Order: sequence, then C-alpha cells, then structure tokens
Amino acid sequence: MPLLTRITGPRDLDRLSLEELDQLAQEIRTFLVDAVSKTGGHLGPNLGVVELTIALHRVFDSPKDKVLWDTGHQAYVHKLLTGRQDFSKLKMKGGLSGYPSQAESEHDVIENSHASTVLGWADGLAKASQLRKRDDHVVAVIGDGALTGGMAWEALNNIADAKDRPLVIVVNDNERSYAPTIGGLANHLATLRTTDGYERFLARTKEVLERTPVVGRPLYDTLHGAKKGLKDFIAPQGMFEDLGLKYVGPIDGHDIEALESALARAKRFGGPVIVHCLTEKGRGYQPALQDEADRFHAVGKIHPDTGLPIASSGADWTSVFGDEMVELGKEREDIVAITAAMLQPVGLDKFAKYFPDRVYDVGIAEQHGAVSAAGLATGGVHPVFAVYATFLNRAFDQVLMDVALHKCGVTFVLDRAGITGTDGASHNGMWDMSILQVVPGLRLAAPRDAEQVRAQLREAVAVDDAPTVVRFSKGAVGPAVPAVRRIGGMDVLREPGTTTPDVLLVSVGALAPMCLEIASLLDKQGISTTVVDPRWVKPVDEAMAPLAEQHRVVVTVEDNSRVGGVGSAVAQALRDAGVDVPLRDFGIPPRFLDHASRAEVMAEIGLTAPDIARQVTGLVAKLDGRYERATAEVEAARD
Repeated sequence: MPLLTRITGPRDLDRLSLEELDQLAQEIRTFLVDAVSKTGGHLGPNLGVVELTIALHRVFDSPKDKVLWDTGHQAYVHKLLTGRQDFSKLKMKGGLSGYPSQAESEHDVIENSHASTVLGWADGLAKASQLRKRDDHVVAVIGDGALTGGMAWEALNNIADAKDRPLVIVVNDNERSYAPTIGGLANHLATLRTTDGYERFLARTKEVLERTPVVGRPLYDTLHGAKKGLKDFIAPQGMFEDLGLKYVGPIDGHDIEALESALARAKRFGGPVIVHCLTEKGRGYQPALQDEADRFHAVGKIHPDTGLPIASSGADWTSVFGDEMVELGKEREDIVAITAAMLQPVGLDKFAKYFPDRVYDVGIAEQHGAVSAAGLATGGVHPVFAVYATFLNRAFDQVLMDVALHKCGVTFVLDRAGITGTDGASHNGMWDMSILQVVPGLRLAAPRDAEQVRAQLREAVAVDDAPTVVRFSKGAVGPAVPAVRRIGGMDVLREPGTTTPDVLLVSVGALAPMCLEIASLLDKQGISTTVVDPRWVKPVDEAMAPLAEQHRVVVTVEDNSRVGGVGSAVAQALRDAGVDVPLRDFGIPPRFLDHASRAEVMAEIGLTAPDIARQVTGLVAKLDGRYERATAEVEAARD
C-alpha cells in the first residue's frame, strides 16, 4: 500500500521512519508529475518543496500552528499532506484551487497569491498570538524571488523589532521565481549558497579540538563565543543578523533530517528566526531540470514522460506582443523593456535576446518598476513595462503620482487582462480599466485582435508626454476582426443597414467576436445594431457622443469590473455632452470569482452573447412599450 494513501493529515507523518519519509517524498513527486501533467498547473515549484513541506508538518502542528505560503503556487504538497489528494480537477470548476484556499481546508490560512505579502501576514498573526497569550507558532515560507519585493523587507523591519516574539521565516531558496532570481539580495543569497557555512565549519572544528588535550575545549568555547565575526568571515550572513534576526543555514532543503533539526531549533528559539533552505526547482523530474527558462514553473497538459505539451493552441496574445517589441526595438534605440521577474511569461524573452542591454528585470517589485520607468522616461528613453494586469494593482500610486503627475512617456503592457479563470480570484485582471480611469492624462488601449495589438502598441510608444496602457487577454488570439470604417479614432465593426438604428453596441477589446454575435442575435429579433470598437477606451473618443445620439440605446460590453469601468466612462461622457440616451453596461460583477475555465466563469456571470442579447431585447421592448403608451396618450388627448 503506497504511503501517500495512508496520509490523511499532518500527524500521520509522525509514525513514519526517515526511510519511509524518503519513500513518501518519492511517491509525492511521482504523484505530482502524473496529476499535473493531466490538468496543467505549477509543477516545478512543488517538486522542489517536497521534503521541506514534510519537515514543516512534522515539526509544527497545523492548523494550531499557522503555516503560511507566500504566493502559494508551491502548496500542492501541503494539500496532499492535509488530506486533499484528489487532483483530478485541479484548477477546474469544482476541483482544488491552484493556491491555498480557506474554503478547502482549515490548514490554509491565506490565499492571496500575490508575492511578498506573507511576512506582513506573519507579523500580524504573531502579534495577535502574543496579545492573546496563545502558545501557537507562526511559520512563513517565502521564496528567494519573493524576498526581492519591498513589502517583504518592510515586514522584516517590523519583525526584527520584537526579539521575544516567536516567528519562523523559511526562505525557500531555489535561485528562481519564474526565472533565475536577480538583484543584490540574490547575489547575497548566492554567496551563502556557495559558502561551506559556519555551522559545518564549527562542527568540524569542535571535533578536532575536543581531541586536543587541555586547551581544546576552552579554545572551542572561545571560537563559539566569537561566532558573529567568524560567521561574517565564513558565510557573510550578517545582513540578516544585523536586522536582529537569528539565522540558521544554509540547510539542504532535500534532507528531511537536517530540515527537521533546523526547524525544531528555530521553533524553540522564542524569537524571530530565518531558516535558509536550499532547494532545487523541478527536482526529480528530468524534463523540468532541463528547462532552463523556468524549470516548468507552470505547465499546461503535458506528456509525463517527455514533458512536451500535448497540444499547441497556436499564437497567443503574449507572443504577438513579444514579436512586435522586437520589431520596435530594431526601429528605435530608445525603446527599453522592464519586467518584474517574469521575462518569459510576459513575452519579453525575445526582446532580451536581441537587446540584452535594454531589458531591466526589477524582481518582484512592481512599485519600484513603475518609478524606475518614470526615471528612464525622464532620462530620455521610452520604457515598456510588461506585467500581468492583476499585478499592476500593486503599483497604482506610482502610476498616478510618479508617472502620470510627471507626464512621463511610459507604456504599461498588461498581459492576462480580463477573466483568466483557472488561477482564481487573485489572478483575474478585472480591475485595471476601473482603477486607471481616475489617472489624469493616461491613455488606455484594448486591442481586439493581433493586428490591433501591433498597431496600438506602436501608437502607445509614440506618446512621450503621458502614460499609455495596452491591455490584452490570456491565451490564444483569435482571427482578425476587420473594421468596416473608422469614425474618429473608433473602428466600426458592423453597420445596421438602416438610417434609424436601435442599438449602439460598444465592444471592448477581445470581446469583439462575442459582440458581433450579439448583434446577429439582435438582428433576428428585428433590432438593428451598430457595433463599434473604441480601440482607445480612455479617454472616451469625442465621436462617441454624436454616434450614440443616432441610436435609441447604448450598450457597453467589457471584461472588466462594471464598477467604474468603460461603461461608466462612456455614460459620463454622454452626460457631459448632453446626450440623453439610455445606457446599459455589461461586465464583471464586483465580487471575487472562483476558479474555473474562462468560458465557465463568463457563463456564470452572464457575460455571454445569448445572455446579453436577451437582456438587450428586453430593454428595447421596454422602450417600444413606452413609445406605444406615449403615442396612445397623445391620441387620447387629441380626441
């Protein structure tokens, strides 16, 4: 009987010997490769933390003790050890989340999957435990990539201030976040990784000196007492201890016995401790280890034996952007690129190959990236900062007060905008077109197809006196959606063939094919529809109000929150222009969305062509009823 099937909770680990624990680790890796290859998910990070997770649950008593995971994509092993072994619908509707989830288990404390936040959570939980006089422990697991984020160091500054408040920080150091970790902190950790280490040196010294008559033991005690200077000489870890944090490590992150020993010492210490563990991302799976780009950080469905994708989805939005960036780089020497530890996921890897000196990876530090971009623009170049839409939320103040206030020509490219689906609530890019509406001078483009990605990216980088934003969806880019003509800066995608059209349908970005389908469904109901793509949704085009005035009703459709989104901006523009036309906005409701496929999420919230067509038909019918009643009243008055 496999050991894994006998694990229903963390305490089942207590009965296993070291040999059995090693066997369990092998079973877990086999399980992960088999399960994740069928569904897709974060494979490499979880293969790297198998022994570490086992040791954590052996030493600490979850859920009494709080084990927190930064980002959380490396929590699959944690799920397995806490009774969740059905991975058949991982990241699918009704299945396990790809991140920790409070709805799934009492062992999951936080589920915000944005990096560098866990130390702030740990600081607050440890303070609460101290105030409530609880004897539980707080353990925060953070990767070396997430440790480059400024929030992590703000938290460390507070954590170190309380020498008597127990808190264990486990640094999972695999030299990578998505890709190899960069920056000064990464170099410091690399120094620690490649140094033999104080503890090992001291152990060997003790062994030799204890065999030395008379002077051996006193000399060892003297050396041990001088450990601070000795540590700085042998392994320059003083950066952590200068903050007031006890440092343990580096520890082999795949040696369960060594991990347990280090974690047990940290648990007993009674104050803040950093346990530095060296792990190997993708461990035990050769295809992952051979993937130099990101060690199979996240994969789709793959062949488990080869690691090759089962099917190719064709060109995606990201690759279209990446290819066009290369062309722009060839034409303009002033174009530079910025990424926040996601060079390949946002499509800048091709640009980096052509122009390695014109790419800046700031680490997981979106706020710093935005301010650095402002500095680059002020210095005479045009930075293109590519980031997932959900992560730009973290840098809003910098977009507003550093980039926009100073009228800096910075282009933000937002990948995975709108509903992304399977990664759950924290990864849907559903707020950008709302929060950016309030930024003075900012211009925001929502391309509908690959051709428009290329065209609008070029339009964006031509602006040198204000921030520009280009946002697009996740996954495969569909066929081109041609325009019939252009009005102002807007593309007309469909005209009704009548001089008195009923509906002006404003289509935002990738929803253009769906909006054309809506128009076809309305046409079958005898409702004439004009479909227009604004292209630039901020500011609202001046031609919008006169065009709206020619229609009986205006409908906006966007894959963004309805609150403060494009629909709200269009409504305000019509009011300002004195155009009194009924408007109905369709978009994402103001709530967090559970993980499921994009299509399933859109169906759940009613953002589909049949749902919208049905509601618009009802709206027009209501207008017709009002007209008929008003006509009848006029006729009655005449009589």
